[in-house]
Amino acid sequence: MSFCAATAAPRDDQPPPGMSALGGARLAQPGVQVAPGAGAPALPAGLTGRSWLVADAGTGDILAAQNAHWRLPPASTLKMLFADTVLPKLPRSTVHRVAAEELKNLGAGSSLVGIKEDLDYRVEDLWRGVFLRSGNDAVHVLAHMNGGIEQTVAQMQARAEVMGARDTHVVSPDGYDEDGQLSSAYDLTLFARAGLRNADFRSYCATKVAVFPGALDQATGRRTSFGIANTDRLLGRYPGLIGVKNGFTTKAGATFVGAAERGGRTLLVAVMHPESYMKVYDETAALLDWGFAAAGKVAPVGQLVEDSAGKDDAAAQTARAAQAGGPAKTAAVRRDEAGVGGWVAAGLCGLAGMAGMAALLRLLTRRRRARRLWPGTPSETGTEAVGATAVDPAEHAESRPGRA
Repeated sequence: MSFCAATAAPRDDQPPPGMSALGGARLAQPGVQVAPGAGAPALPAGLTGRSWLVADAGTGDILAAQNAHWRLPPASTLKMLFADTVLPKLPRSTVHRVAAEELKNLGAGSSLVGIKEDLDYRVEDLWRGVFLRSGNDAVHVLAHMNGGIEQTVAQMQARAEVMGARDTHVVSPDGYDEDGQLSSAYDLTLFARAGLRNADFRSYCATKVAVFPGALDQATGRRTSFGIANTDRLLGRYPGLIGVKNGFTTKAGATFVGAAERGGRTLLVAVMHPESYMKVYDETAALLDWGFAAAGKVAPVGQLVEDSAGKDDAAAQTARAAQAGGPAKTAAVRRDEAGVGGWVAAGLCGLAGMAGMAALLRLLTRRRRARRLWPGTPSETGTEAVGATAVDPAEHAESRPGRA
């Protein structure tokens, strides 16, 4: 079956009472929160996400939201917190030989990039596997390099609390469906905003295609390689899109956090649990369009309150959030600190062999064809052998539909 056409599991559409007021009192209220001023455009019609948020990445102003603090399964968007926690600790040039135990206990139906035991991988290759293919195998290897799954989960939880992401409870580092694993549109936006301040994070999530190390060729004894493409279906299609991370599981349905830059302004949009898989991209694009058109014409309904990860202390940000609902802000927006690195092309050249480049060209051809098809359901999905690695047909799935 086509996983792109899959719909989310049955759900309770009513947000719980008593949601957090962190970032502003309006964020605790159910339903859509927006404060339009003169000339403000109407919000997009037909939004189906159970929870969504539009924020200015520079100022932290929340331009509009719906159920921003509703705690829901996050799917692979939780990998942003994993990267926020682990990426700064491991030098990208480090080479690691993967042991068999590092690939054990991957959830059934996990999305995989195709890592093989007893072979060497550079840390930067593993991160490309995380960001481009949402590879749970890459997450597990990096978590073991960080001291193990249990230690990494504890560090992710601590990192979330330091960042002010109080809706998040981490059970697994990869976002796989686990009982009690929850986050919110508000928290996911915090993770994306923090990650984009890191040049490596920003570069990985902006990478469209790369070449990944494969298995050993039994005939020649040489290492093979194969092409991988980013499963973010807005990347390269929505003008100015930077990233950041998509996801899909049985419990979560589709989730996505996207960041885009236009006219010196960077906006963040988080969408959780729309009616169907492709709607997460359609609704993100629509909310980005609205945010760029509405900037300066709406009053903020809340604020992204960060602790040590932010520029101001939490008390000052909370005080600012309490003033949400006043005159619309017109101050110039601070640019993000880091640009997309130029090392992507060098990495491609360094890794690509003849077989890898051929695979990459095939991927590029498919992506060009897919552009003509989007926003409908892509036709290239399904089980496909890429090099020596069979990639799971659910490009975004951490668990197959029907599995809790």
